[in-house]
Amino acid sequence: MRPESETDLAEVIRAAPGPLRITGGGTRPIGAPVEGAVLETGGLSGITLYEPAALTLVVRAGTPLAEIEAALAEQNQRLAFEPMDHRKLLGTRGAPTIGGVVAGNVSGPRRIWVGACRDHMLGVRFVDGNGTILKNGGRVMKNVTGYDLVKLMTGAYGTLGVLTEVSFKVLPRPETCATLVLRGLDPTRAVAAMAAALGSPYEVTGAATQVSGAVCLRLEGFADSVAYRVDALQRVLADFGAAEVLDAAASAALWTELQDVVALASHDTVLRVSVKPSDGPGVQAVVEAARTDGAAVQTDWGGGLLWIGTSAPDRDCVGLIDDLRAHCASVGGHVTVIKASAHLRRAVPVFQPEPATLATLSSGLRARFDPRGILNPGLMGA
Repeated sequence: MRPESETDLAEVIRAAPGPLRITGGGTRPIGAPVEGAVLETGGLSGITLYEPAALTLVVRAGTPLAEIEAALAEQNQRLAFEPMDHRKLLGTRGAPTIGGVVAGNVSGPRRIWVGACRDHMLGVRFVDGNGTILKNGGRVMKNVTGYDLVKLMTGAYGTLGVLTEVSFKVLPRPETCATLVLRGLDPTRAVAAMAAALGSPYEVTGAATQVSGAVCLRLEGFADSVAYRVDALQRVLADFGAAEVLDAAASAALWTELQDVVALASHDTVLRVSVKPSDGPGVQAVVEAARTDGAAVQTDWGGGLLWIGTSAPDRDCVGLIDDLRAHCASVGGHVTVIKASAHLRRAVPVFQPEPATLATLSSGLRARFDPRGILNPGLMGA
C-alpha cells in the first residue's frame, strides 16, 4: 500500500484489518522483525514550504533526504544535525526519507554541538492507529502544554503514528572546516583528549575515534576563525601528542565515513551503545573481556556513543549483548542492536529493556495512540 495523500493514509489505517509494517525508503530496517502488510510513505513527498530567511523548512514525510539536502545546499544551508545514511552499514538500497530520519531520531556527530534531530523539529503531522489526523507544533520554537507530540513522535519508529509532514529549523553551512587527528592514545586517554577539546572555548563540532583508535576533532566556521582555532586547540592538546591537521576536503570525507559508520559495514552484527563519555572506556573493557573475535569499536559524541561491530556467531553475540546491557544498567546507559540477523533480533530485545515504571508509561502511550496495536507492532519490544 502506497497512499498518495494524508487523507488516503488515514483511510488505509482506519480500514486495516491487521498489523501494518510502516516503511519509508526501506533503508533502515532497525528493530525486531515486524509481520504485517507493508505500508509505504513514499507517496507523501515534496517540500511544502521553505523560507531560507526564516531558517524554516516544511516537508512531507516521504520526501527523499537527498532532495531536501539539495534544496538546502542551493541556499547554503543544511540540516545541522547531519543525519546518518545507514545504507552502507546495513547493506540496504533505496532512498532515505525525512520521515525515516525523524522516526529514528537519526543524528550524526554534530549532535554534541547543535543537538539531535528532535531538537531541530518545529512541528509534525501524523495519522494515529485510529486513522485520526493529528498535528502539533508549527513553524517556530515555542512552549507547549500537554503532550509534546513533536518530541514524542521523533524516535518512536512509527509505533505511535505514521508521519505525514514534518517541519524543521535549518542552519547556514560553514565556510570551511578542518580536523585535528591524534594517534596512539588508549581509550581512557582518548576520552580525556576529547573532553579537553570539547571543554575548550574553540567550538569543536565533532569529537570521535576511528576503529584504529585515532581521535578526530572537527572545527567549522569562517576560514580565518578555523585557522586560529586549529592553532589554539593544538596548544590545548599538546600533552596528548602532536596532531595531524586535515584540510576541508579530507575532513568532509572523514566525517562522512564516521557519520555513516562505514568502517563497521563488513561486520554481521553492529551494536550502538550510549553512555556518559567517562563510561565509554568501561564499555570497551566489556567488549575486550567478552573475547568476541574480530570485534571493532568506533566512538562518537566525545566517547559517549560507541559503535561495536562483530561477525561472531549469534550465540556469542547474545552473551556480549547481555554483558553490555548489564554494564549499561549500572551506569545509566543503553544498548541498541542496529544490525543483526533476523534470528538474533528475535532472540534478544533490539532496544534496551525499559525499567518497569517507564515501560508502563510507554505501554499507556501506545494504548492511547494505537489502541488496536497495528502500527509496527513489536518493533521496539513490548
